[in-house]
Amino acid sequence: MILFPAIDLKDGKCVRLLRGDMGQVTVFNEDPAAQAMTFAAQGFEWLHLVDLNGAVEGHPVNGDAVSRIVDAVQIPVQLGGGIRDMATVEMWLEKGIRRVILGTIAVRDPQFVHEACRRFPDRIVVSIDARDGMVAVEGWTQTSKVKALDLALRFEDAGVAAIVFTDIERDGAMGGVNTDATVDLAWALTTPVIASGGVSSLADLRLLKDQEKAGIEGVISGRALYDGRIDPVAALALLRQGS
Repeated sequence: MILFPAIDLKDGKCVRLLRGDMGQVTVFNEDPAAQAMTFAAQGFEWLHLVDLNGAVEGHPVNGDAVSRIVDAVQIPVQLGGGIRDMATVEMWLEKGIRRVILGTIAVRDPQFVHEACRRFPDRIVVSIDARDGMVAVEGWTQTSKVKALDLALRFEDAGVAAIVFTDIERDGAMGGVNTDATVDLAWALTTPVIASGGVSSLADLRLLKDQEKAGIEGVISGRALYDGRIDPVAALALLRQGS
């Protein structure tokens, strides 16, 4: 199981939000590329990046910071936030992003996801961010009328590399991951699922690891890695067991 350290970008800085609220920001590093190099040195095998400003504005905003990160590390990077058209997908892939993450556009135009998967096999990830089971869009500022599972099922035959499932109410709140909802989604799909939101301890990671056979490919952690609640060495050792 892969542990993806999260680098959320706002105004060129590495930050964490509380439950997706752009007004509740903690800056953890003013140099995102340096943070990326720290994660790489700690042994992480992937990075998970989100352009928070881009997610709200609907187009890339923190492009310079993303480019510096890609240039600074050798490990693969997946990126979401503000990717709403094929030109942007292609641009990021050409700049060295391994996988692009589609969120809002996946709700607005599911066929776009199918087309992107056809053009770029194994390089498209769909992000499903849920608030009370319903999908949130536009940087989590709006809640749609689409259920998380219904949206995920739309892409079962698309060739999506993975589904990132985030419980917004848990994100950044250190209240523990929503294991039940994540596992239920994973069992219902053939597409691999990446858990996100509320991961705050090794115990959370152990719960997810125990359910790996449900189809959980990985887990994203942010604040708990930054504030030391999760030790990278112990976490990576735990998730690599049996692999």
